[in-house]
Amino acid sequence: MGAAPAVGLCVACRHQRVVRNTRGSVFSLCMRSREDPAYPRYPRLPVLTCKGFEEGRGEHAEQPTS
Repeated sequence: MGAAPAVGLCVACRHQRVVRNTRGSVFSLCMRSREDPAYPRYPRLPVLTCKGFEEGRGEHAEQPTS
């Protein structure tokens, strides 16, 4: 699969997951949103500042969704 989209801080954050749907669209999912509603599930990109940012490659592609 292709590279992650340019998403600012998210591309280097351990909490980011790349989600692809069956039509080929790519989304950046913030895994922090699953435990803390203060974080948007799919943040508006590019993310330039984030209190929850933690360095690390979090890009684990999930299976395509419909």
